[in-house]
Amino acid sequence: MGGCVGRERGDSLGQGSSRAGGRTGRKRGGRNEPLRKERPKWKSDYPMTEGQLRSKRDEFWDTAPAFEGRKEIWDALKAAAVALEASDHELAQAIVDGASITLPHGTLNECYDELGNRYQLPVYCLAPPLNLISERSDEEPSDTPEPLAPPRKEFSLKVRLSTGRDVRLSASMSDPIGHLKKQLQAQEDIEAAHQRWFFSGKLLTDKTRLQDTKIQKDYVIQVIVNQLPAPAPAPTATPTATPPTSPSN
Repeated sequence: MGGCVGRERGDSLGQGSSRAGGRTGRKRGGRNEPLRKERPKWKSDYPMTEGQLRSKRDEFWDTAPAFEGRKEIWDALKAAAVALEASDHELAQAIVDGASITLPHGTLNECYDELGNRYQLPVYCLAPPLNLISERSDEEPSDTPEPLAPPRKEFSLKVRLSTGRDVRLSASMSDPIGHLKKQLQAQEDIEAAHQRWFFSGKLLTDKTRLQDTKIQKDYVIQVIVNQLPAPAPAPTATPTATPPTSPSN
């Protein structure tokens, strides 16, 4: 965890106040180098995901102002680190210069404000590790194009009706029998409910696809047509003869 150390005092201690591992302050007027464009290269002790890196950075920036430093300087350092990681070197340098931050080594790892307070940024706030694990959301579009559906290959399917008539249908191996029944209905005016399709002695259901039957293009499918019998005519009423009446005495 990075930290900040107060400036040196001219009292009897002879040294500046110490925080975060015994780091000491720095007097004003030290060397100042321009911010380098190169980002540090480092490797984490364990493979780190992007989410873990964000959490680690957020934890640091949330706690950094608790050290002996000025919040406005911490905010400026955070903005400069973000700009530098986004390869906007000019903006990062402008932020550093605007906040009067001194960089003795040209990096944000160790820097000082105009009062001499020292600020140290951990390397994980300046650049991702070399062994970072990239995370891809399911909602993000994939760079790999989706495979195109294979083109529909049609052929002429021969069906033989139980009436003895042969009919040709335009079909593909992926077509279900239910779809072909509707096509036969449109061509021959035979209700799909009145059709029963057979191949190799097996009844084909509506959901069966041609590719499931292993049919070849030159084979014939038998179609039994069950036409409803014509309704019988209604019987006609026959008049009943009235018996003759016998003359009365």
